[in-house]
Amino acid sequence: MADGSHSSSDSHPLSDAASPAPLSPFHLAVQVNDLAEARKFYGELLGCSEGRSASTWVDFNFFGHQFVCHLNPDKTPGGIHCNEVDGHGVPVPHFGIVLDMQRWSALADRLKSKGVEFVIAPYIRFQGEPGEQGTMFFYDPSGNAVEMKGFNDMDALFAK
Repeated sequence: MADGSHSSSDSHPLSDAASPAPLSPFHLAVQVNDLAEARKFYGELLGCSEGRSASTWVDFNFFGHQFVCHLNPDKTPGGIHCNEVDGHGVPVPHFGIVLDMQRWSALADRLKSKGVEFVIAPYIRFQGEPGEQGTMFFYDPSGNAVEMKGFNDMDALFAK
């Protein structure tokens, strides 16, 4: 309803209903063991602009989403499990972004040219199937796993 209320026949206001409304920015905070390294990685390498910061944290604009690196000098890489997806060991937990294929390809080329060590090198997953996508995985300097996906058809994100 226009006033924001919902009748009993409306879908739940927080559901994943089919209406393709604009996405709300997502907020994610992770631990890093070195803020200067995080600034180089997320700011310089990935091109995320910096927002607010303090001596123990820094905000980044992660492709339109609020991504915060919180300093934990004792954080060490580890605690990552891998599950097989399309014949590759996918690190869990991980986070990332879904881009259109042109931006994904440009980012893949940039990361390769900068010598990024990939956990899973850029490739096309589920080729010829619903949900076909480009994917790549790598770690940030603090050991956080990052996935970048690319779709030719963004409507295929949840395709079965």
